[in-house]
Amino acid sequence: MLAIFLKTLPFFTIIAIGYGAGRTRFFNEDATKYLTKFVFFFALSAMIFRFAANLELSEIWDSRLIAAYLWGTAFVYGIATIVGFIRGLDVATNAIEAQCAVIGNIGFLGLPMLTLILGEAAIGPIMMMLGVDLIVFSSLIVILVTGSQDGQISGRIFRTVGLGLVKNPMIVAMTLGLLCSGFDLYIPVPVNEFLAILGGAATPGALFAIGASLATKSAERVVVAGWLTFCKLVLHPAFVAFGAIFLFSVDRYSAGVLIAAASLPVAGNVYMLAQHYRVAPQRASAAILLSTAISLVTVSLVIGWVMDP
Repeated sequence: MLAIFLKTLPFFTIIAIGYGAGRTRFFNEDATKYLTKFVFFFALSAMIFRFAANLELSEIWDSRLIAAYLWGTAFVYGIATIVGFIRGLDVATNAIEAQCAVIGNIGFLGLPMLTLILGEAAIGPIMMMLGVDLIVFSSLIVILVTGSQDGQISGRIFRTVGLGLVKNPMIVAMTLGLLCSGFDLYIPVPVNEFLAILGGAATPGALFAIGASLATKSAERVVVAGWLTFCKLVLHPAFVAFGAIFLFSVDRYSAGVLIAAASLPVAGNVYMLAQHYRVAPQRASAAILLSTAISLVTVSLVIGWVMDP
């Protein structure tokens, strides 16, 4: 277990350095915003495109993996939603909390970290999970929040969802990469090297950006943040594990990748959505901050468990 912790430590150390830079204002909010844009639109997109272009569609599309991840994620989403309604939350706030309970930082943290720790064979399952999060659950939160604010589900909502998917650089990069792979399009060596260099900036850039953005987050509503952190770091990987191992008989390695990725802390884009729609940004912020801090230990424990022969 110590060996796994030492492998994850460099990743969280970069996050800590970013956090320190943000807290001391050496890296202010504008600098963090533009670094995040660089990673999101350029570095991470280059990494995802390069990975996808070198994958077979069968390495991403596995119905058992998708079923196991969807089942576990939907189950925890439902638990968080039921608890939210019992507490008297409105639909929009409940949607934000449920999103915090199941959407992990797969793009900025999981893809670079788990690929290095678990091996390149993890790329396919991780990208499948990223696709499910972006297409299914990111669409769901827009529908729920916008529908509750408008008082109805209209065609405008689905146009918003569609445009959001088309404009998301991670989805575009993944789609273009899979098209190149599917049609056996040759990527010239200079282009591949360019993508490797640009994509190489994704890991340190994304981790530093996570830390710097956490410096602006507050730890208000700690009880709620604690509940959402428990959902994300404990319940989510537990139910994904149950689905992968007992319900859908996913092979050991792929199940381990699913469980490890499900154990990641709350994704920063949940806060961006909460802030955009002006729905409970403080509780999303607190959940991200608390879950990221605790995940230094819990992620190492989960990875150590799934790697145990």
